[in-house]
Amino acid sequence: MEGLIGLMNRIQRACTSLGDHGGGGDLPTLWESLPTIAVVGGQSSGKSSVLESIVGTDFLPRGSGIVTRRPLVLQLHQTENGSQEYAEFLHMPKTRFSDFALVRQEIADETDRLTGKTKQISPVPIHLSIYSPKVVNLTLIDLPGLTKVAVEGQPERIVQDIENMVRSYVDKPNCIILAISPANQDIATSDAIKLAKEVDPTGERTFGVLTKLDLMDKGTNALDVLEGRAYRLQIPWVGIVNRSQADINRKVDMISAREKEKEYFESSPDYAHLASRMGSEYLAKLLSQHLESVIKARIPSITAVINKTIDELESELDTIGRAVAADPGAQLYTILDLCRAFDRVFKEHLDGGRSGGDKIYGVFDNKLPAAFKKLPFDRYLSVQNVKKVVSEADGYQPHLIAPEQGYRRLIEAGLTYFRGPAEATIDAVHQVLKELVRKSIGETEQLRRFPTLQSAIATAANEALERFREDGRITALRLVEMEATYPTVDFFRTRPQDPPAADASGKAGVDRYGDGHYRTIASNVSQYIRIVGDELLKTIPKAAVHCQVREAKRSLLNHFYVQIGKKEAGEFGHLLDEDPAMMERRQQCWKRLELYKSARDEIDSVAWSSSR
Repeated sequence: MEGLIGLMNRIQRACTSLGDHGGGGDLPTLWESLPTIAVVGGQSSGKSSVLESIVGTDFLPRGSGIVTRRPLVLQLHQTENGSQEYAEFLHMPKTRFSDFALVRQEIADETDRLTGKTKQISPVPIHLSIYSPKVVNLTLIDLPGLTKVAVEGQPERIVQDIENMVRSYVDKPNCIILAISPANQDIATSDAIKLAKEVDPTGERTFGVLTKLDLMDKGTNALDVLEGRAYRLQIPWVGIVNRSQADINRKVDMISAREKEKEYFESSPDYAHLASRMGSEYLAKLLSQHLESVIKARIPSITAVINKTIDELESELDTIGRAVAADPGAQLYTILDLCRAFDRVFKEHLDGGRSGGDKIYGVFDNKLPAAFKKLPFDRYLSVQNVKKVVSEADGYQPHLIAPEQGYRRLIEAGLTYFRGPAEATIDAVHQVLKELVRKSIGETEQLRRFPTLQSAIATAANEALERFREDGRITALRLVEMEATYPTVDFFRTRPQDPPAADASGKAGVDRYGDGHYRTIASNVSQYIRIVGDELLKTIPKAAVHCQVREAKRSLLNHFYVQIGKKEAGEFGHLLDEDPAMMERRQQCWKRLELYKSARDEIDSVAWSSSR
């Protein structure tokens, strides 16, 4: 028994030392997997007196209002007969208290250190170990007393805050509820029983304790409760008779009080037949035996939880990464390795292993053709505009045969309309590449902890993309200009240039300078522009891929590598400055991993001892 309960005691102390005391948060909690006995009761229910009766010593602060404002994890260790009793606090590991008046004061002082003197409450427990021949091996958690009204100096929400804290313990299926209720009040109004019924409706894990039996009105008794008729629990109720206030004032010691309690039950006409299972000594032994059996039953599941959580924490630490080395050479290696990791993710986006690269094809296949269709060639090649352009090209001497200068001007000016879509295509590809850089940085797991390096890579990559965009813009516009500068002559040799000649009767044909003539010119230019447009639909994407996509895959961070090579060794550390939240997370995971490994070792040691 001592081994199993002692095992839980050691794990509980480790939990508190390493910051695990249950509650919310995204870190796994071992505390909530451990079997515990939570002491629950309303104010003035006799809760403190029950605990002191179990311990056999006065050690708890007393007063009006809410005295217990932090959970008190009370770990009792039975020592050999005749040995001196003493107490130790987890927060004062090298100090032994043999004067329990000082223990009482230290509980009050330690409470105030965390909560101040504002009568606030805190979920962070105080750990107190008591070593004595008068106790059984047992661990209890004393919780703040349930109350219905806030006292002066406390916010109104304190009532709900206390209930929430108590619930956070008793809600857990591995929590044994020690529900303290005074016998001189109707059991139906008991705060402890009301809460226990909500979280443990079958009563399987609730121990009912009835206090103040000696203060009931004459002629009444609590047999209906103690014998399970008023409110049945799986485990029979236990009656307790605490010291009276007069006994406390007279400093009646707990050993004498226990004897007096025993005599009360044995001599009571109402309770004598129950005397063997009444009293604080019986309650302590009952709880100790029950806690041992629960721990024994839960060890396999606790071990499974521990092993599973160790794997999860180690996996998360692998993802977060180990602490950065101090050596400049190792730091440079880390930087280059992280850059390569980013580059792999970026290339996967472009090559189809990840989403995003397909948007570039969307620019070529949808946006560029749509932009060409919107170009205002119908307006540009209207009869009025063609006549105007041709006339301006002829000058003072109208053309005699085909208006070559007019054709050239119409083609050259018409093809400039393709400049806008060409530049827009380059810009659209640029935006896709920039977005892929942003996504790739976010998706490179190893980079997440280094915001400074993320920013440096993003800046370097975007600067490179700007250079690639400019190269792509120049190349795409040159493709347009080449078509405008040197039209394909063969196309026009096959086109009709002159209006029909006069017929046999001598009647003149279509006027060389009439609308029909200009419509023919417009038709020829339109067909030529369409052919050039079809060609540009092929060549502009090639320019974008060659100048932007290919270069991004080949040399996105080349300039950055050059810059890194020029840095002083002491500057590498700055690039590896970590996100403070990530550093905090790593520290939390390390501490929690240390806790779980320690717990695993403790359980293994008990298992080995038991098997010998």
